[in-house]
Amino acid sequence: MGFDDLGNELMAAVPYLRRYSRALTGSQASGDSYTAATMEALIADPSVMSDESIKVDLFRAFHKIWSTSGTMLEDDNAGATPLEAGAQRRLRDLPQNTREALLLKTVEGFSIGEVSEIMSVEVSEAENLVERAMADMGKMVTGDVMIIEDEAIIAMDLEAIVSSMGHTVTGIARTEEGAMTLGGKKLPDLILADIQLADGSSGIDAVNRLLADHGDRPVIFITAFPERLLTGERPEPAFLISKPYSEDQVRAAVSQAMFFSSTESLLSA
Repeated sequence: MGFDDLGNELMAAVPYLRRYSRALTGSQASGDSYTAATMEALIADPSVMSDESIKVDLFRAFHKIWSTSGTMLEDDNAGATPLEAGAQRRLRDLPQNTREALLLKTVEGFSIGEVSEIMSVEVSEAENLVERAMADMGKMVTGDVMIIEDEAIIAMDLEAIVSSMGHTVTGIARTEEGAMTLGGKKLPDLILADIQLADGSSGIDAVNRLLADHGDRPVIFITAFPERLLTGERPEPAFLISKPYSEDQVRAAVSQAMFFSSTESLLSA
């Protein structure tokens, strides 16, 4: 692979590492700090990159840094919101490596073999870590979830997944104004929102208005074009699911968002 091709493939993978690191830390600032440290390490020692999978190499380099400093998140609390600081405290109480393995497998879509390579563990251990994380999900606190989605079939599917996890769906809004009306009737603990709605309104605008009126709460955005939000040029969602999604991805993201109980406000795309 030529130098230019390697660079292009690396830069194409960086937005997804930023998504992963933010979900792992619960904050855009903290996640981006780990991503920047990873890029600096690669620049200092590019020999760790191979021609087989640049994305796997990138995530593996991240984990070498994360494994030595990621358990010391109390040092990252400067400038964190109370919700982010609380999330970081809860993170330290979780079994080591389970959340990492879960996010890599379900949200980032790596195979178990790739997860084991990224985390430098045996395949059997990677499988056990994912299974343990899945089991821990069932023990998490349940809450009320609002769904903002204009496609009826997708909305019904999301409602079924969320309900099967023990959460209560407060309702389904198909437009920005519908979301505002629904939010005024019952405040959710979490918002699950599509980016583009059928009437031309924006799920991002709906969420920002809800947060402005009712206060911070976790948000998961769903989009067919995640790269449009993962640019580093503006505030970004900590929790982002790509379409088409899997049930495991939704379950993982909902549990992660409930765990962190935080979100980033977004500018309109």
